[in-house]
Amino acid sequence: MDTFNISIRKAERMFRTIVATIALSLLLVTATGAQTTAEWKKLKGDINLFVANDLGRNGYYDQKPIAELMGQMAEEIGPEAIIATGDVHHFDGVVSVNDPLWMTNYEQIYAHPELMISWFPVMGNHEYRGNTQAVLDYAKVSRRWQMEDRYYTKVFTDEESGVSVRVILIDTTPLIDKYRSDSRYPDAGNQDIQRQLQWLDATLQASRETWTIVVGHHPIYAETKKDIVEQEDMRRLVLPILRKHNVDMYICGHIHNFQHITMPSDPIDYVVNTAGSLSRKVKPIEGTQFCSPATGFSVISATKQSLSLYMIDSKGVVIYATPPRKH
Repeated sequence: MDTFNISIRKAERMFRTIVATIALSLLLVTATGAQTTAEWKKLKGDINLFVANDLGRNGYYDQKPIAELMGQMAEEIGPEAIIATGDVHHFDGVVSVNDPLWMTNYEQIYAHPELMISWFPVMGNHEYRGNTQAVLDYAKVSRRWQMEDRYYTKVFTDEESGVSVRVILIDTTPLIDKYRSDSRYPDAGNQDIQRQLQWLDATLQASRETWTIVVGHHPIYAETKKDIVEQEDMRRLVLPILRKHNVDMYICGHIHNFQHITMPSDPIDYVVNTAGSLSRKVKPIEGTQFCSPATGFSVISATKQSLSLYMIDSKGVVIYATPPRKH
């Protein structure tokens, strides 16, 4: 009889533990945000953009599920465009506009009807291992690959609400000395650094939009095992221009995880968007507001009053949202 009672008590404790675990899990899901179509709709602003990068794994790892998720969420949010912050092609770029990697890394993977919209890419370091001119020329092949140049700018407006977002897309690989001197990146040393920096300064000077976002492949601030000189070069060349013009947000890829960093020296939100296929571990550093090794993508949502970025994991859950920037 005593053994029976002990077994009952053990079963009851186990049941309570399971119930508590389920309740906690549900609470965490609710707290972290969207995972249903109804919740996804709540992310929608007057202007919406998706951010994806570090994609090209020929559909392996999480690339295909995340691509499908992006399409499903696009059905609810209706993004104006997709900002691709580099390394669409791992590992050695492409050799031509007819390279099969265009199919296996991009066209056949991001095939959902709602992703047949404008993609505005920048080159990552892996594109610079191949034929960079072919990356530009693919805009003549693919209607949605709208890469005007190595660096360029796009403005998105919503006339009804009066909100506008300027996205400035820069070419960061040539700005970093180690790539310019590395034979694996033959075209990096051929680019005119000062010309790009002068263009960035002039473009920001002329910007009158509600919100201004600068996009590049490499980080200005991030936790990473990659060479710190990459960030040092970016802080030396790019950061003074961004601070001068009070940019709202700098978004990059390259590190393969989610990070949001703020620094006491300026009000810019530094966002690392995670890989859309294979991610890496991450830990907090000075200024870290959030970090996660999850794979996924991000959603930018803008209104006249606020600008937010939502980090979406591979299950469609909002695991973090940057505090809304206010005007």
